[in-house]
Amino acid sequence: MSDITRRRFLKNAAGTSAVVGFPTIVPATVFGQMAPSERIHIGAIGVGRISRGHDLPAIFKYDGARVTAVCDLEEDRAELGRQFVCEAYTKKLGKPYDAVKVYHDYHELLANKEIDAVVISTPDHQHAIVAAAAVRAGKDVYLQKPASLTIAEGRYLSNAVQASGRILQIGSQQRSWKQFHRACELVRNGRIGEVKHVEVGLPGDPAGGNATPMPVPKGFNYDAWLGSTPEAAYTVDRVMPQKGFDRPGWLRMEQFGAGMITGWGAHHVDTAHWGMNTEYTGPVEIWGTAEFPKSGLWDVHGKFLTHARYENGMTMDISGDLPNGIKWYGTKGWIFVTRDEMTTPTAGSGQVTKIEPLMASDPKILDSVIGPDEIHLYTASEQHANWLDCIKTRKQPTAPVEIGHRACSTCLLHHIAMKTGRHLHWDPEREQFEGDEAANAMLSRPQRSPYSFDKSSWV
Repeated sequence: MSDITRRRFLKNAAGTSAVVGFPTIVPATVFGQMAPSERIHIGAIGVGRISRGHDLPAIFKYDGARVTAVCDLEEDRAELGRQFVCEAYTKKLGKPYDAVKVYHDYHELLANKEIDAVVISTPDHQHAIVAAAAVRAGKDVYLQKPASLTIAEGRYLSNAVQASGRILQIGSQQRSWKQFHRACELVRNGRIGEVKHVEVGLPGDPAGGNATPMPVPKGFNYDAWLGSTPEAAYTVDRVMPQKGFDRPGWLRMEQFGAGMITGWGAHHVDTAHWGMNTEYTGPVEIWGTAEFPKSGLWDVHGKFLTHARYENGMTMDISGDLPNGIKWYGTKGWIFVTRDEMTTPTAGSGQVTKIEPLMASDPKILDSVIGPDEIHLYTASEQHANWLDCIKTRKQPTAPVEIGHRACSTCLLHHIAMKTGRHLHWDPEREQFEGDEAANAMLSRPQRSPYSFDKSSWV
């Protein structure tokens, strides 16, 4: 297959079929090496903690894709990213590999016509603007969650993706984990009766952080890193460690995100919506309370409890005091699901106990067989593999942009309720608060030039 034919296939394969749940993008050990012209060439934008620990290792598994470029605003990180990719392929191929181009400006990477798709693993405040630029450049996108910094940016991104016809997968990998899929399928098929209430438990973030200004490290484009957000003095606790890839301080800064309500909330609310069958909408009422730090640099929410009601009458509580996971309550029982590694403190022992990842009010519920005429949810064996398959088939992935936007926007609604302390009424069709202009003003943020969205291209 020629390179031109390959690219025409990637753009026009809407009629191609694939078996959902089994990756057609398979490891080389299964079918042998693929011809270079048949591979999906991928650029990695942002090669820090989440890229090295999650996104890139997942892509490396599949012979149908090859990471050929990396981009980072920090020169040393970009070089370390290049080395990370080259070492992985050297080990995989059994011979030296060095065919990875380095960029420090994502616009230049997107201009490379040889790159078919990008994996965006940047800080949250860059997600929507980089992804929108990518789809407009004709690239398919794997985008780390949350989808956006604000609800307005999320709507902008979703519209841009849908207008472009590109494939965008949100990194809501719980959709590809067996226990989450199983829990949602049981709930959707009425195994606990009619769903009345959902609880979402999230982890927390500490207060603290040193606000003392520091010199910007050599080789770091800090102004571009701040992007559309306001100018602020550099300090390592505002950004990321200068060495290593530990959890960065920006995750605890409202300038760049909303804290755990979107950080883990984007995962858990998406799962909750999947079970509730509310993936393309949102709540109509939101209210609650939260504590915010009174000192230190880090300013995202602390202890909180927020509530929501949906148009169909279902209600949702989100809190850091609830067990980490999702629990649906129905008229005939309940189902709880969480990640495999979750633990909870054992009262008075100073130790922790592992939480069962899938539980129900009656264990027999978990053994229930979903019949052929019942609801069978989208099955994906692994989130990145599903994305790569969909690039070839042009089918929608398990976590398309609008679903990701709705999960993120719901989290941001809870955050706005925390900040205002008011009982808010939301129109999920218009994506506006009813009778509250102050709350509506919080749907977007001023954007700093030259890093703002091109308003003339908003769709």
